[in-house]
Amino acid sequence: MWFSPNKSSIPDADQALPGRDNPLVVSGKHFVNGNAMKPPFEAGLETAIFGLGCFWGAERLFWQTPGVYSTAVGYAAGHTRNPTYQEVCSGQTGHNEVVLVVFDPKQVNYDEILRIFWEGHNPTQGMRQGNDMGTQYRSGIYTYSAEQKATAEASRDAYNQALQSKGYDAITTEILEAPEFYYAEEYHQQYLAKNPGGYCGLGGTGISCPTGLTAEA
Repeated sequence: MWFSPNKSSIPDADQALPGRDNPLVVSGKHFVNGNAMKPPFEAGLETAIFGLGCFWGAERLFWQTPGVYSTAVGYAAGHTRNPTYQEVCSGQTGHNEVVLVVFDPKQVNYDEILRIFWEGHNPTQGMRQGNDMGTQYRSGIYTYSAEQKATAEASRDAYNQALQSKGYDAITTEILEAPEFYYAEEYHQQYLAKNPGGYCGLGGTGISCPTGLTAEA
């Protein structure tokens, strides 16, 4: 992935690249399971968005999870309309590299999806993930409902306590209402299935995340 060591702060909206009116063209079909990557999705499915570093490896974590119907990679939580990968990596859009996760709550609940998110990366690193540095690699949870937000915040607090008890710094994950999701270029979609030897810079802390927090939230 693009290494951008000097992109450590999100630009203001008036400083960001303007982007374009037309979205990037993607097939809309998941390369691994053949399901739809774009809405409308089947009734009863729920969606979530996460940023946890390089989106190639992050997406694979979720499509391998039983109960996940579909995934897609894209850009979110910035200012630029319909950005390109090169623009996001420039640090001038404010966007994060994220994964859209579409799941069946009858098969896998949001708590479990959150566990995969927390354990799949190190959420204490600010604007980086391992050797990948820049605002597009920040940790983020983007929620679609008040219930998702409450559950995400409860899981953050519980995992923060678990990490700090092992000597880690405080979690830096942003939790925001889901912004507009811009699909990334087709070649990024399910990249590690198309390129099995491709780069994956994800690395967790090895510390388990408490689950079953919905009721507490």
